[in-house]
Amino acid sequence: MRNINVRVTVTLLVVGVVSGLLSGLFGIGGGTVIVPALVLVGLTQRQAAATSLAAIVPTSISGVVSYATAGDVDWIAALLLACGMVAGSQIGSWLLSRLPEVFLRWFYAAFLVFVIVSQLVFTPQRDSAIHLHVVTGILLVALGVVIGILSGLLGIGGGAVAVPSLSLLFGASDLIARGTSLLAMFPSAIAGTAANWRRGLVHLKHGLIIGVCAAVTAPLGTMLAGMITPRMGANLFVAYLAVLFVRSVWTALKVTPGTNISKVHDR
Repeated sequence: MRNINVRVTVTLLVVGVVSGLLSGLFGIGGGTVIVPALVLVGLTQRQAAATSLAAIVPTSISGVVSYATAGDVDWIAALLLACGMVAGSQIGSWLLSRLPEVFLRWFYAAFLVFVIVSQLVFTPQRDSAIHLHVVTGILLVALGVVIGILSGLLGIGGGAVAVPSLSLLFGASDLIARGTSLLAMFPSAIAGTAANWRRGLVHLKHGLIIGVCAAVTAPLGTMLAGMITPRMGANLFVAYLAVLFVRSVWTALKVTPGTNISKVHDR
């Protein structure tokens, strides 16, 4: 039992370090690596998603401080996004407690495909910015609701959707999109975590270990983001997500009734 606990703790520490680097580098909460890792150490998809969202809280704080120091945060856009994300995260948390495990795993795989395609077809500019007006504000809130639902449902911070959306739909540079995304996901992660906590889905110890480690390494990821080109950053993100996609499909097949993999897994 002691060896198992040590192995789990080491896994969580490594996941925290990696997710922090990815958070700073790509402007994401790190849920895309935290969720499958938590499933690997024994949590259900539902518990993993809820615990991942809790770990994202300290991660996002650290990352946004790093981006804000360099002036790469649009504070008003982040506020509008956050308003929608807080509302959406409550819907996502409610769905998380009711949808079947097999659906959550396949939905996660489909979500990864969407993000991969978005990264391949669009390259943001380094020197562009968001131009705010009434219509833009309304659209930012609407985008926030969608991201919030995905955040609560999948245990992600929402950056994997927010970053490409802010660049593709609102003209933000790659760095501003990442910094703004990290700031916007902070209140949503808190709201979603509170809802998940009330439903008994959060494994607090796991979340704290990952979150603290990620908060320490996120600034290094932010520094790396400024050193590479937008296209290189997008290509690295795609490569990372492709690995996760293969892993997510494998785990989804294992819980899907009627598949050969699920039959072997049951034995």
